[in-house]
Amino acid sequence: MLSEALHHLVAGIVDNPDDVSVKERSHRRGTTLRVRVSPNDIGRVIGKGGRTATAVRTVISAVAGGEDVRIDFADGTSR
Repeated sequence: MLSEALHHLVAGIVDNPDDVSVKERSHRRGTTLRVRVSPNDIGRVIGKGGRTATAVRTVISAVAGGEDVRIDFADGTSR
């Protein structure tokens, strides 16, 4: 559910919503969500001073309901 919510949120921010992908991994210490976007959109997702990324993390943390969630943003060229 978290990955779908994150995908929907990020797809609404970027210019190329078809290039958005979210991978979810569960660990002992919580969940990691890895978001990949087009290289042209990484600046839009991070935002000025990281404000957009912080806002996205805040929304997803609220949806998670106390579960530990880490969100990593990367462009499509990163591994």
